[in-house]
Amino acid sequence: MSDILMVSSAPPTSCESNTYLLFHGETLLSNGVRASLYTVALVYCFIGLSAITARLFKSMEEIMKHSREVVTIDPHTKAPVVKQEKVWNYTIADIALLAFGTSFPQISLATIDAIRNLGQLTAGGLGPGTLVGSAAFDLFPIHAVCVVMPRPGSKKKISDLGVWLVELCWSFWAYIWLYVILEVWTPQVITLWEALLTVLQYGLLLLHAYAQDKRWPYVSIPFLRGERPEDWVPPEDASVDYDSIHDTNEALPITVQNNEYSKVPDTEGSSTMDHLVKDTQEDMSWPSIWRQQFIDALESPQSKKMDSVCLRLTRIFWNAIIAPWKFLFAFVPPYHIAHGWIAFICSLTFISGVAYGVTKLTDQISCVTGVSPYVIAFTALAAGTSWPDLVASKIAAERQVTADSAIANITCSNSVNIYVGIGIPWLINTAYNFFVYQEPLYIDNAAGLSFSLLVFFATSFGCITVLVLRRIIIGAELGGPRLWAWVTSVYFMILWVVFVVFSSLGVSGII
Repeated sequence: MSDILMVSSAPPTSCESNTYLLFHGETLLSNGVRASLYTVALVYCFIGLSAITARLFKSMEEIMKHSREVVTIDPHTKAPVVKQEKVWNYTIADIALLAFGTSFPQISLATIDAIRNLGQLTAGGLGPGTLVGSAAFDLFPIHAVCVVMPRPGSKKKISDLGVWLVELCWSFWAYIWLYVILEVWTPQVITLWEALLTVLQYGLLLLHAYAQDKRWPYVSIPFLRGERPEDWVPPEDASVDYDSIHDTNEALPITVQNNEYSKVPDTEGSSTMDHLVKDTQEDMSWPSIWRQQFIDALESPQSKKMDSVCLRLTRIFWNAIIAPWKFLFAFVPPYHIAHGWIAFICSLTFISGVAYGVTKLTDQISCVTGVSPYVIAFTALAAGTSWPDLVASKIAAERQVTADSAIANITCSNSVNIYVGIGIPWLINTAYNFFVYQEPLYIDNAAGLSFSLLVFFATSFGCITVLVLRRIIIGAELGGPRLWAWVTSVYFMILWVVFVVFSSLGVSGII
């Protein structure tokens, strides 16, 4: 048994410099050329993630705006009153759907890394490194983008500070918990119980956030909720590329044009409205919509007239690059089927496939350059896989009346990264090691990972402090005077650079 453990505890031989990944004959090239090719391929995978993000958001929007009929009795007239009630609670939707969906690239990457390390007593480094690095990317660069998204002079603040504080506390506790199980409880190893407790805390986060939203006694913070519309998003704005997560004007009929939904106002009388509804029912045939997705993917979009030849050529070049991804993701079923659930699940499946390609490319980059996988995870992988988080928060900061969802997506994604993104892969590995070897999961370079957590704590304190000061001085976390919005944005980016530099030096053993 000891011989088996000695063999199993050896690090996996993921460096295959003598095998090809992209094409035959690439092993004859120099390591520098190969590293460049793998990096370009990695960036192309990140472009694929951005392409599937649009369909993921459409499906999430369709899920979130689902409502049901609720019959109540009017206390005065005693007559039954029928009203539409949202199926999803906004707070739960932000945590369980928005944050989980946008964090799925990191979750799937970490899970794939764990599965391919089954049989090894030592955990892989791509998953934890990517998820900790993604937390920093969410907290700093995404805040930096969101703070300048509101129109010049406008302000957007968190309306429900109680829910945000609950989410923030659970987010910080997630990283404190990770440090405790790495350095205090069972240093440098993860047991089955630690992994199981990590996953279960995600359920506690959902329960506590819901309790705070509903203001349950004894378990909620007694903060009054600010003014919050029933529907958080104003009507469609032509300047916005994507639809929002929470929709409005649901009573209006919907027409389908080029696979895009648009609201039709009631301005031409009931007979015209009846005709529009009839046309809508005919146009909602999902085979025709699905076919249109492939047509849209193959056709070049009609762009506005551009006087600059350079801009026109750039647009043509970009459309050529993204066309293969658009055609591939056209296989995702239309997002209006089954309230968006089929499109949501299929989008996550495609994201998992792209994540698998990312893991293979990262292995090869680390192999031919000698750079630690942790360093690559903190930088390139964290930024690339966090793209859906960035786009989701950007859309929320632009479209929504308050800053709740934009900032909640950041804090909740950080919690999801630990409780689910690290918890599930470690649960897979620890369960396998427990039943096969009766051994825990050993964490390679646990000291470097713990050092990164300490750097994250220090820099995140500086980020949250500025958000609180903006709330006190300016009156809002996002927007405000343009100069101060940009100063805040630059400050957040500096914090991210500090985290990346010191974390990379720490996991490399330099400091």
